[in-house]
Order: sequence, then structure tokens, then C-alpha cells
Amino acid sequence: MRYFSTRGETPPMAFTDAVLTGLAPDGGLLLPDHIPDVRDRLAAWRSLGYVQLAQELIALFVDDIPRSTLDDIIRRAYATFDHPEIAPLVPVGGVSVMELFHGPTLAFKDVALQFLGRLFEYVLRQRGEHLNILGATSGDTGSAAIAGVRGLADIDIFIMYPAGRVSELQELQMTTVLDPNVHCLSVSGSFDDCQNLMKTLFGDLPFKSSYHLGAVNSVNWARVLAQVVYYAWASLRFDSDVPVRFAVPTGNFGNVFAGYVARRMGLPVGDLVVATNENDILSVFFNSGAYARGPVRFTITPAMDIQVASNFERYLFYRLGEDPAALRAFMRQFAETGAASVEGGAGGDFVATAVNVAETSATISAVYAESGYVVDPHTAVGLAAARRLPYAGPTVCLATAHPAKFPEAVDAAVGAPVARHERLERLRGLPARSTPVPASLQAIRDFIETHAARR
Repeated sequence: MRYFSTRGETPPMAFTDAVLTGLAPDGGLLLPDHIPDVRDRLAAWRSLGYVQLAQELIALFVDDIPRSTLDDIIRRAYATFDHPEIAPLVPVGGVSVMELFHGPTLAFKDVALQFLGRLFEYVLRQRGEHLNILGATSGDTGSAAIAGVRGLADIDIFIMYPAGRVSELQELQMTTVLDPNVHCLSVSGSFDDCQNLMKTLFGDLPFKSSYHLGAVNSVNWARVLAQVVYYAWASLRFDSDVPVRFAVPTGNFGNVFAGYVARRMGLPVGDLVVATNENDILSVFFNSGAYARGPVRFTITPAMDIQVASNFERYLFYRLGEDPAALRAFMRQFAETGAASVEGGAGGDFVATAVNVAETSATISAVYAESGYVVDPHTAVGLAAARRLPYAGPTVCLATAHPAKFPEAVDAAVGAPVARHERLERLRGLPARSTPVPASLQAIRDFIETHAARR
């Protein structure tokens, strides 16, 4: 299995090289040279536990790590979760909620980043190298990435987050980690600003090489791969003639793109519902074929307050007939004008709808009143979208974070203090460390040059 760039100007590479590369040198995103067809394995896979399924599926995409070593990396990654099923399904009002928040930081990002952190550790030790991870977070990626690599001698991690635009507890999950290899940067701007700074620095190839920059954002293929597993897991839990529909709260598109990969593999994945908040660039695209950037709207679902979805490029590559030149032209037009469109429209690969703040709060309230179940605002967006769009088969909504990460919004919607978790409450009052910086390329560059180990 080799990995190539969507933009077609980077030589193919092995899986471990793709893990360390993150964003391709030509600015594109890495994809496998083929997606395995697993339809002849589904009957056997139905009887597997989550970890066993992850070991079988991930191994199909990895041929440069010994199988026994890869299996051990996966086993250790999910030993950190506090639920034996890793991603349990909970029936809530006719929909199955897949709880993806049982990892160390109570967010779905742990599913991928506990795996990625151990991958980094293995590859760097094999090569005798040091990696400087640069990441941007709208809330959960930062803490999950930090939890995956804190204290590791071969890694320094630099996480940018938009000042005042993540929840208090999300910020504390990052800034109270005082290991010397952890660097938190509070950026005076939006998440899109942070993401653009990250991509620009990755595009500076001499700087990237000199400081051996690596990525933990979902531009890293290994993150998407780990997320494919829970679509496989959930889709095989139902005995239905109709494929399973997934409603996915969506900001950066990596989570729902993993479902698209699962469906291309032949798993029984039906409709993929792209559920956005009022930052509806993806919803507009899948309903019209027009992709146009607008101003970032700040909502009670901060992880989705995004106007430029970095993983969208991976889907576009397939939608444009796997033509790198067409992809480059689309991305160039979007970069220059803030808008681009696909001839023939968006196709039928996704169903999309946008959910506003009032509907989000109303859904949190209604779900609690109906079933006593507490959902975070992002999960509520997914549930609202699922309720809005009829479907003949089973529906799974991805619960992307524990509601205790957003107590203000959840408690206000329910009218009672219901969003609590002991692990988060213990963070209050702890020493914290963060560096405020302007949304300036030079400021981020200077900080890395001062604090990072050169290659």
C-alpha cells in the first residue's frame, strides 16, 4: 500500500512516511493508492470485538509495520478507554447514539489520537528521530493530541487554539498539562486563522524540514483510518436489509469522510448526513454544488465554527474523477476567490442540512425531557439533522463529546446542572500554562524556532 497526494505532485510513500509527513509537500492530502474491498469479510467481522476489528481493518492499509507490533499499538491505544466496547451504542428515541467520548479527554478525537500518538512513538524510535507536532484545534483535537504524546522524549507538541473560542474546560484540558514537551498557543483569531497558519507553515518546505514538523490534525491520514473503524463497528451491529445511516456533526469533514471510506470498502453504510451548524459551507455545497467561504459565525458548537473544511479536499479528489489537475484548479480558484463549484453538482454521496443555535438548544432540551439522556451541543446538531431527514433503516448519531465539556450550553438548555464529569471538575483551579500570540505567521514561526528542537 502506497500513499499519494490529492494534488499529484508528491512521490508516493509508505504508510509510516505518510504518518510523519501529515500534509503532503505539494499542499495536498494523502490517500491510499486503493481502498480494499472487504465485502467477503463482513460475516467474520460481525463477531469481533472493537479492538479485534480495528486490528483487522487497519492492517489492510499498513504493510510496513510488523503485524504483531501494529496489533500491540492498537491494543495499547484502546486500553486507555473506560468502556469495554470502546464505542457503545445507546438507544435514544429511535436513534442509536454511538458514544465516542470514553477516551482520556472525553471526545471522539481520542479514538484516533491515542492510536496516532503510539504510532509516532514507534516510528520515531525506529528511526532515531525527533518530531515537532504542530496542530490547530477548535477545542477537542488539542487536548486529545496532547494526551496522546505528553511526556514523550522524541516529540514536542505545539497546539494553536482561538482565544476565547473554546470552552473553559476544553482550554483547561490543554493548558493544565505542564509536561515540558507541551506548548499551548492562544491565538487572537478564529479556528480558521489557526488552521491557515498551520497549513502555511507546512507549506514552507525548508522550515518544515528543518524543524521536522508533523501533523495531528485530520490532515494526517492515520487519524482518518482510525475513525473508519467505528463506522465498521457500528454498521455491523445491526441485522438489517437497509444499510445503516450515520448522522455526523461536521466541521472539518474528517469524521464524516471516514464514513465515506468505510462505505467505499463495502461496509453496510447508507446515507451519510453532514450535519453542520450555522457555518454551513458544507451543507450549501452538498445541496447546490457551490463551495463558498463566508464569515465565521461563533456558536454553542465551537468545534464546528469552521468555514474551510480541510478534509473536504480528500472527497473532492474522488468527486472530480481522481484527477489531480482538476483538484488543483478547484483549490486554486477557491484560494484566490473564496468560491468554487463542481460541474454537475455535488453528487449523491452525502445528505446535508444545517442546524442553528436555537434548534440545537431545543434538541438538547427535548432529548432530556423524552429520555433523560444528556447530549452535548455537537451531538444535538447530529440528532436534530437525523430527526429532520426521514430514513427507512437504522440510524446512528455520532456523539462526539461528553456533555460535561460544555456545561453552560447544556445546563441552560435543560434548565438544571446535568453536565458534569469528575475528571473535568478536577481541572478547575489547577496551575495552567499558555502563551498568547497574535494570528501572525511570524509570531508562530518565532515561537517554534525558540522552543523546538531542530532536525
